[in-house]
Amino acid sequence: MSKLLLSLFLVLAVTLVGCGDEEVDEQMPVNGEPPEVEHDEEAADPGMVEIEPELPRPMFVGTPVPAEVDHLEPPREEAGERPPLLAPEGTENVALGKPVTSSDPFPIIGELEMITNGVKDGSDGNFVELGPFEQHVTIDLEDMYEIYGIYVWHYHQEARIYFDVVVKTADDPDFTENVNILFNNDLDNNHGLGAGEDLRYIETFEGKLIDAKGVQGRYVRLYSNGNNVNDLNHYIEVEVYGKPVQ
Repeated sequence: MSKLLLSLFLVLAVTLVGCGDEEVDEQMPVNGEPPEVEHDEEAADPGMVEIEPELPRPMFVGTPVPAEVDHLEPPREEAGERPPLLAPEGTENVALGKPVTSSDPFPIIGELEMITNGVKDGSDGNFVELGPFEQHVTIDLEDMYEIYGIYVWHYHQEARIYFDVVVKTADDPDFTENVNILFNNDLDNNHGLGAGEDLRYIETFEGKLIDAKGVQGRYVRLYSNGNNVNDLNHYIEVEVYGKPVQ
């Protein structure tokens, strides 16, 4: 009888040990590597879609890097494909056809309304040329919007770099209420808005995408301070992607 009980006890012990090993094995990595975890991008951004603006034709091949310009982001060939703008479904360019004012009310070339006319082609006759040094343009969206992204085309006939680029939004035309600076590479605080840390960038047909992350505002103001070729300031088009504030 005692031998029978001893045998049953040993069988039970082996069974329990085996069950414990199986439970541990399920949690242990395979071949010393942790198990892969699948990421559901749609679950991470419910209701968000990719915004793909229509791009103009390229005006030059490759992205020549101007010499002696520091604090510069790598050209597209090195940085890889630009991540898309993600925004709620129904987001659209709310700057199209909206009024534009400027620190230079009488451009050297072009008319201010060209900045929001929907034409992004970089050829002659499609850009606005403002006076030298520090200048800015302001777009009145004519209503309050949740702004998710801003695309800016200064000039892309050649690979230029515009200096002291700042983009900000506000609820009022004097920029005193709900002011948000979305982008700032004014490294020396020439505009008096605070020294920025964003990288300078090379102008291409893609335009510069600024992620606004749903900030609310009615007015969008863009600053610049000449470029690496001359002291003048240029704009081809500005697109503001948003939805009305509910």
